Amino acid sequence: MTSRVRVAAVQAEPRWLDVAAGVDQVITLIEAASEQGARLVAFPETFIPGFPWWMWLRAVEWDGDILARYHANSMTVDGPELRAIRYAARRRGIHVGLGFSERAGNRVFMSQALIDDQGDITVSRKTLPTALERSVFGTADGPALLRETALGTIGALGGADHFLSGACGAMQRAGEHIHLASWPGFTFCRGDTRIDAAELSTAASRRYARAARSYLLAPTAVVPVRGWQAAAEGRADVLHGGSGVARILGPDGHDLAIPMDPDQEGLLVADLIVATARYRPALPCADRALA
Repeated sequence: MTSRVRVAAVQAEPRWLDVAAGVDQVITLIEAASEQGARLVAFPETFIPGFPWWMWLRAVEWDGDILARYHANSMTVDGPELRAIRYAARRRGIHVGLGFSERAGNRVFMSQALIDDQGDITVSRKTLPTALERSVFGTADGPALLRETALGTIGALGGADHFLSGACGAMQRAGEHIHLASWPGFTFCRGDTRIDAAELSTAASRRYARAARSYLLAPTAVVPVRGWQAAAEGRADVLHGGSGVARILGPDGHDLAIPMDPDQEGLLVADLIVATARYRPALPCADRALA
């Protein structure tokens, strides 16, 4: 048995370090996706309150005030901000995959939420952030986000987890119909000639879709220089603005929607033909990205 499902992947700049504005933005995008007929919309990693790019500068003066602001603008699972987003999903009858910074006590976690069209929520924390991410976020225990829904089995992983065989192998074996590959966006220091992380992320997304034989939504943030809070610190000359690389991929890894320009904001929309039959993945998930 098959069904047609319209989905949307977000490519947008977050409302940096402003949880109230971020919630308004998420609800606006939920409404826009619903108006286009989407039954599922996916957001980038830590979209609220934005990915903490300042940590890449390893600058002590950036850690105090900005880190405190980051904690203050992170959401709690039972707080009013997430309740408002759940209500919007229920009101619009749409499933929502949301990457956000979750505050619990004096720690924050890189969390993924899957909200169904009734407003019911499942939350999973990234178990092992990268070494640099651990300068801001805590580690966690528990399974990755995987849930049966009216649209089929949906799973979600954040960012660099897609380069880890242990993290994505179990998800693939579970037989996802739709996978949410939540990326934070990408940006660079001036003069940095290392490999393009945006290209790596797209290669990892394609690899995952092929290995899992599942549809894949890869939302990403658009990250201009102000995403680093650089201008206020007089450090803008150090940085390049970054770009979005949102994708919607088929089980063969090919694009199902024409990608937006790297600095364009909006929704990438495609129709999926989702089969309820289960498929065993043919390929293992590599611990590095392959084209």
